[in-house]
Amino acid sequence: MLGLKLPTDPRWVNIVEKNIEEILTDHAFCEQKATSTAISLIVSFPEYTDLVQEMVALVKEEISHFKMVHDKIIERGWTLGRDRRDDYVLQLVKFFPKGGSRTTQLVHRLLYAALIEARSCERFRLLSEELEDQELAVFYKNLMVSEANHYTMFLKFARQYGNKKEVDTKWQQLLDYEAEIISKLGTSEAIHG
Repeated sequence: MLGLKLPTDPRWVNIVEKNIEEILTDHAFCEQKATSTAISLIVSFPEYTDLVQEMVALVKEEISHFKMVHDKIIERGWTLGRDRRDDYVLQLVKFFPKGGSRTTQLVHRLLYAALIEARSCERFRLLSEELEDQELAVFYKNLMVSEANHYTMFLKFARQYGNKKEVDTKWQQLLDYEAEIISKLGTSEAIHG
């Protein structure tokens, strides 16, 4: 369904289970960054009214997800740790060259966002199916549905604003590139790590 070229190794969940506090902290910051991405798209491309409307709704949803994760951290007697580098995203955004028309820049940002949401969805599915902590398994199952909707929304906008055939070609190339990145990750208690 997600089109990812390389699935996450299920053993990643074993790493996560050894440090739930870390995955929750990382997850909280992923939700905060998703909120920031939506705000950035509004600020950078205000002339795309339908995109702006969807991004406003997404900001509300992502910040509510941040609160939900933060609440889980507090319920377990922990405090939100510091943000850390997301090597996955840092490597991913090197794929498309800088510059180009505003439309090209928008399409590239939408494709990055779609892929990040797709990978998050895939990781949440894995957590929902494999975590021994049933409360967290249910929590991640519920979030997985939202992430799938986000992935399809970003991809739909990329196809709407760009040339559909070119966008689909870029999407496939980005998926191949992402598979190379993910093949070297999966060794840390991070949503994309």
